[in-house]
Amino acid sequence: MKASAALVAAALWLGVAPAYAGPCTTAIAQFEQAVRQSAGNPDAGPMARQSIGAQLDRQPTPGSVKRAEEHAQATFAATLARAKRLDARGDRAGCKRALAAAKRMYNF
Repeated sequence: MKASAALVAAALWLGVAPAYAGPCTTAIAQFEQAVRQSAGNPDAGPMARQSIGAQLDRQPTPGSVKRAEEHAQATFAATLARAKRLDARGDRAGCKRALAAAKRMYNF
């Protein structure tokens, strides 16, 4: 999970900074700071819903766990990027929805 946290931190650092402050800029920055601070926590990181296969007494394999982690990471990064795009456009409601979705995906 440490590698996933490092990837999240790197993705956040490489994110596009808006040229001006949008309606959610401060909230996004605070969330990104919290994500960066959680990088040392091995349990922190993006998470996803349990699959139906996992509910049918199937044991996870290392490959399925890795794919699930990668999918959760990609979905989280895309959702946070969407919040930033909406913020840059000045779409307060859309940005707040996307940021709330990103927060729900991330386990501190």
